Amino acid sequence: MEFGHRSVLLQETIDGLSIKPDGTYVDGTLGGGGHSLEVCKRLGSKGSIVGIDQDAAAIKAAGIRLKDFGEKVTIVRSNYCEMKSRLHELGIDRVDGIILDLGVSSYQLDTAERGFSYREDAPLDMRMDRTSPLTAQEVVNSWSLEELRRVLFEFGEERYAPAIARAIVRQREQRPIETTLELVDIIKSAMPPAALREKQHPAKRSFQAIRIEVNGELQAVEQALNDGLGLLNPLPILGPTLEE
Repeated sequence: MEFGHRSVLLQETIDGLSIKPDGTYVDGTLGGGGHSLEVCKRLGSKGSIVGIDQDAAAIKAAGIRLKDFGEKVTIVRSNYCEMKSRLHELGIDRVDGIILDLGVSSYQLDTAERGFSYREDAPLDMRMDRTSPLTAQEVVNSWSLEELRRVLFEFGEERYAPAIARAIVRQREQRPIETTLELVDIIKSAMPPAALREKQHPAKRSFQAIRIEVNGELQAVEQALNDGLGLLNPLPILGPTLEE
C-alpha cells in the first residue's frame, strides 16, 4: 500500500524549531517526510536536513516526497538512536534542531502484514526494521513467564499482566502462537468480563508493550536524548545578560 501518514503536531513542531534558513536539522523519525518537507520549505541555499528512519518503506516514500529539494536533504537508513555516529560519518558535529516523532506510524498499523495491529490477522512481527532478527513471535513464544509479565506491565501498564503472561505460556505449551488474532484471543481469555467491556480494545496495552520490547524503543529514546543534547548548537541569549 502507499505510504500515508499524518504528521503529528506539524505546525507546533515547526514553530518550536524556530528554523534558521542556513541551519542544519535532523528528522530522526523521517517516516513519509511530512515534518522534513515543512523544514525544507523554510531552508535557504545553505540550510540542510538529515532524515533518519529504519523502515525501508518510509525511506522510499520520503525520498520521493523530498526529491525536489536536492542536496538540502540527506536520507539515512538507521535507527535514530544512532544519529550521533551517522552524523559523524557525514561530517556533521552540531545541528540546530532535532525532530523525534515517536511510536508506531499509521502506515505501519494499516499495513496488516507488519503485525502491529490487533484488528487484523497477520504473522506476529511488529518490527519497524524488517531486517532486525527479533520479532513479536519470538518474544511471545520464547520469553519466560516472568519476562512476559515484566514487559506487559512495564511497557503497557497492563494491570492483568500476570494473568495474560500465564495464558500465553499455557497456550504455547500446546503449540506456537503465530498470528496477531491468536494472541488477541489469548489476551481476552485472561481478562475478566468487565475489562472486556471497556472502551479501549483489550489487547491495546499488550500489543504496545510487545512492540516496544521488539524494537527496543525506550533504550533508543534514552540514547537519542543523551546524544541529541550534545549535538545541539546553543541557543542565542536573548535580552540583557546578568552582567548588564
